[in-house]
Amino acid sequence: MIKHHKPTIIRKIWGGHKLLQMKNISTKSSLGLEPIGETLEISEKTLPYLAKFIDTNEALSIQVHPGDEYARIHENSLGKSECWIILEAEIDAGIFLGLKSYVTKEFLENALLEKKEINELLNFYPVEKGDFFFVPAGSIHAIGAGVTLAEVQQNSGITYRVWDWNRVDLLGNARDLHVKKSIDVIEFAQEKNNPDYFQMKKNLLERQGLSELCHHFDFHLFILNLNAGDVFKKVLDKNARPCSVMNLTGDISINGIKVDSYGSVTLEQESELIINSSVKSTLLIIF
Repeated sequence: MIKHHKPTIIRKIWGGHKLLQMKNISTKSSLGLEPIGETLEISEKTLPYLAKFIDTNEALSIQVHPGDEYARIHENSLGKSECWIILEAEIDAGIFLGLKSYVTKEFLENALLEKKEINELLNFYPVEKGDFFFVPAGSIHAIGAGVTLAEVQQNSGITYRVWDWNRVDLLGNARDLHVKKSIDVIEFAQEKNNPDYFQMKKNLLERQGLSELCHHFDFHLFILNLNAGDVFKKVLDKNARPCSVMNLTGDISINGIKVDSYGSVTLEQESELIINSSVKSTLLIIF
């Protein structure tokens, strides 16, 4: 069975406008509402992973996600490791990821008490289309303004806000912060705050064929670049968890069923994955 997913629109104070065009979302009822920050593309209770598109007009809060053990004890939930594939980026746009070498737990706690600009304590990476970042649970981070990306993550919504740029919502209210829990789970060791730890990759869209991006217990992620007329085939284990495909761009069919650009499907109890591409296409495949 091949299941098409209907995206769920999530409005955020930091959201942008590109998902309107990407997803062909009507703007008739958008007046007075927050812009669209995310569309949940694959979000099933039965899957250990989920996938979404994110678009930013402003930076997200500086935040961190707990690991599985902490989340189980304190939130009765899975933890949240995630990864990003950059689809578009404005000039000088980037992400904040990991702490600078001098930032200790005590240093960060004092900076928060003194209401300092917390973004200055994080490493900033300019991004371009085709970049990849793996963000393990415990990694302090924020997606900057002017970035559109695909995110694949553990199926968890647990986010601890460390700092939110002193921002208020449309009603003038500041969003809640979760400083104590954040400090509990942030990784301060330097080996967990450097580029190698985040498995950074570039030029993903220039790679031909299938390339592995990351392998987490709850999601095994690949990118697939096809030329016009290419056919990709892979035998599937019916006893394994379902495979999902996100079509990032291109005109494709999966097991004979058309999947639009920025559309997503999940294959359940299928013995084979067959992807036909009539134009140059890029897809994410999640096992």
